[in-house]
Amino acid sequence: MKRIALVAMVAGLAAIATAAAQQPVRDVSAKRHPNLAAAQHLVDQAYKRVTDAQQANEFDLGGHAAKAKELLDQANAELKQAAETSNGNHH
Repeated sequence: MKRIALVAMVAGLAAIATAAAQQPVRDVSAKRHPNLAAAQHLVDQAYKRVTDAQQANEFDLGGHAAKAKELLDQANAELKQAAETSNGNHH
């Protein structure tokens, strides 16, 4: 019985942590940077799929899904920085 309660508690905490993590923001202009915007869209889709996988597997993914989401957030930020660098280089 204690094991079931522990599993339920861990699943609940993981759900709260995932809810607090936010979906990557798609903020690259598709008009100015169609390829970078398309890449941001794919990052967004991947993030959603990882979240779906976490929910389907009751968050028993050994922390790897959460790490993947962190890396997707980083990729998204790099895409934004790439667009901003391009904007700065091509007034």
